[in-house]
Amino acid sequence: MTFHPLIDYAKFHKSERALGDAGAPFVYTPEHRARFDEIVKRYPPDRKRSAVLPALYLVQYQLGYVTANAMRHVAELLEITPADVEDVVSFYTMFYTKPVGKFVLQVCRTLSCALNGAERVTEELAGKLGITPGQTDASGTFTLLEVECLGACDRAPVVMVNDAWHECLQPADASKLVDDLRARGEAALSGCHHVVERLKA
Repeated sequence: MTFHPLIDYAKFHKSERALGDAGAPFVYTPEHRARFDEIVKRYPPDRKRSAVLPALYLVQYQLGYVTANAMRHVAELLEITPADVEDVVSFYTMFYTKPVGKFVLQVCRTLSCALNGAERVTEELAGKLGITPGQTDASGTFTLLEVECLGACDRAPVVMVNDAWHECLQPADASKLVDDLRARGEAALSGCHHVVERLKA
């Protein structure tokens, strides 16, 4: 007689973790390798693993996303395990493990943006593009994501497009933003208010 519940350990301990896209064999282009070598010099030789974030950004600039083979390449260069690199990739939302569109629309959904209509912004963008958050449109041009705080709470709702900003986006203007991005690219964005003010000063 026992009071312990009967547990099917074969199922209980089964990992649901799915491996990412292995991708083609990966090495940095000469330009990105030179940049990598420059970055690694900023760290003591026994701390070069600290360069994992910029190393992964270089991968993403080169491929558009981070494959398993790219993670192995970064791990080899930094003398760490592929699991160490995968831990970083899986933790940070700015790294993509599958192809994304030319424009990645990241709508902030944290408190300030939520109170100012971010949910409706997401709905308008999703309706315009015919996708839901986490998807890429049929043309491969736009990927829509919901993310946590983008750090511009006084300019809510905020949408980050690739590495650029569009602040104070009202739901009624979301459809126009998509059209403007198609026509003018990142020139359609308002930019970060703080950066704009600093440039004017």
